[in-house]
Amino acid sequence: MSPSEYPWLKFYPDRPRWDMELEPRWMVDALGDSATKHPTRPAMDFMGKIYTYHKLYNLVGRFAKGLQTLSVQKGDKVGLCLPNCPLYPIAYYGALMAGAVVVNFNPLYAERELEHLIEDSECDIIVTLDLKLMMGKLEKALASTRLEKLIIGRFADFLPFPKNALFPLIKAGEIASINNDARFIKLHELLKNDGKAVRPEIDLVNDVAVLQYTGGTTGVPKGAMLTHANISINAVQCYAHFPDPPTDEPHEKMLAALPFFHVFAMTVCLNMAVIAGMKIVTLPRFDLKDTLDLIHKKRPHYMPAVPAIFGAINTHPKLDHFDLSSLRFCISGGAPLPVEVKKKFEAKTGCTVVEGYGLSETSPVVAVNPPFGENVAGSIGLPLPGTVIEIIDPEDKTTPMPLGERGEICIRGPQVMKGYYNNPQATDGVLRPTGDGDLRLHTGDIAYMDAKGYCYIVDRIKDLIITNGYNVYPRHVEEAIYMHPNVEECIVAGLPDAQRGEIVKAWIKLKEGRHLSVEELKSFLEDKISKIEMPRRIEFRDAPLPKTMIGKLSRKDIVAEELGEG
Repeated sequence: MSPSEYPWLKFYPDRPRWDMELEPRWMVDALGDSATKHPTRPAMDFMGKIYTYHKLYNLVGRFAKGLQTLSVQKGDKVGLCLPNCPLYPIAYYGALMAGAVVVNFNPLYAERELEHLIEDSECDIIVTLDLKLMMGKLEKALASTRLEKLIIGRFADFLPFPKNALFPLIKAGEIASINNDARFIKLHELLKNDGKAVRPEIDLVNDVAVLQYTGGTTGVPKGAMLTHANISINAVQCYAHFPDPPTDEPHEKMLAALPFFHVFAMTVCLNMAVIAGMKIVTLPRFDLKDTLDLIHKKRPHYMPAVPAIFGAINTHPKLDHFDLSSLRFCISGGAPLPVEVKKKFEAKTGCTVVEGYGLSETSPVVAVNPPFGENVAGSIGLPLPGTVIEIIDPEDKTTPMPLGERGEICIRGPQVMKGYYNNPQATDGVLRPTGDGDLRLHTGDIAYMDAKGYCYIVDRIKDLIITNGYNVYPRHVEEAIYMHPNVEECIVAGLPDAQRGEIVKAWIKLKEGRHLSVEELKSFLEDKISKIEMPRRIEFRDAPLPKTMIGKLSRKDIVAEELGEG
């Protein structure tokens, strides 16, 4: 497909332009620019403790210098095993300033997962907190893996008074004791320097900034190598879709309800916010009531989130007690956004919600419903500036599909990863040549594109259900089930069947106080899905359906549970 054939160009909004200038930046310089322009502006509000841009940049410099005194060289890996807290941006930008590669670790990883990722990423240093949740696993990893050192911050040090004094007393059982061990480096000792780190020579286009591990839903997690250009350009691509800053307030405010170790939050809640000089408001972990309290009291303008968060807010029994009117714009990512969830959230808050699409391999955002153009419910929108989306035949991997026909989403653009770390075979499997010297990322997602260039996700190739030889797309069935007003959560998946190959099953959690029978649901679905798509099994559950560690409904876990593999 040549540029003149891109269907979205005729319908792209005036803002942003698809061909806008996209220059890579070192994210450390972006932070430095914000610190120079807005030294006294709050960069982060963590549970009431404020860090200005000047203070944050100063701590980043001292952290970088501390790493260099530990002989960290350009390209060395520095792991972050942290919840949302001020230490995350200090260590993240500090590692980049030292020339290191950031490796994100989810603090909730099981020991086996953590050990695999430490070895696979060749990570010798990890930054963490003095909390048993993380320290117990990491101490074991010191003995069982190549891991050599832990840089440990005191969680209480990041809290305001009197919380910093009360935390060690009230939460003593959660605090790990730090022994006198040469492998344990206390953060306050690391920061005892002048902050004058040696500036590394960085090739923005080719040097890796972040190793972002895929979720592992298709097997062993793989480390997506995201370059400095990848992460900085994707942040700029995203910010181009945000509304103008409010004129009646001194600065924009970003609510980071998602964990920074997740690539969506890293790009939009952290990097984009830093480029724009926003105030980031966050908590160490998502809690529905605490999040509603934050919106009510701190008055953030933006809240990137996953559909489960929007859905949880919609159904909170005391939602009317909270003022959410400060929210101006939200991007939903990480999973398909049910149309009804979007409509209800917008009606309750007055905030515009747009659905986006991305993956770890694309830093992560690829497409979004344009807030300054036509916002099409059920669509992931148009490609971001400078991004090309092609729908390719999933069988031959080369033939473009006609508009309106289903195929595999393939991506070209400045946010596409360099490859998988130390895994050329996996890299070659997803980054394929186009014939014109370019590379195209094959996502494994099935979608179609309409005449205006809007894309519609149908499903993952791996989630496709084949029953009696017919293709059934779980998301299509889920969307139909979500239309019923009594349904709160739903997962549809295929289960093995000797006669049909697979059968369709739906797991459903109803809204509190609501009732629905199998017969009533099937009657409701009759004019919405075909007989082939109609679930042969329907299970209603009282408890919430299983979710991933960032709140996405987990088809993988519920199928494993059903098959006795959990």
